[in-house]
Amino acid sequence: MVKDSVTIQLSSGLETRPIAMLVQVASQYSSVIYLEKGTKSVNAKSIMGMMTLGLDNGESVTITANGQDEEAALDGIRKYLTQSRA
Repeated sequence: MVKDSVTIQLSSGLETRPIAMLVQVASQYSSVIYLEKGTKSVNAKSIMGMMTLGLDNGESVTITANGQDEEAALDGIRKYLTQSRA
């Protein structure tokens, strides 16, 4: 299992379209991936779960990945969340 905290750097925060894209990124990996904000933890492959987090630009989240490709999964999610968008 690998874990890392990142600060979201998406100018629009995580609204419907960016959440759908995040779920697509997470779904590329066989690992189980969770995003945590405060005491709430949700499956990164669940669009409904991700929408309940209400994440915004500048907030910190913890990414946890567990599985065969956990390092790649963590890196892929980190890259998506820290890619500034205009």
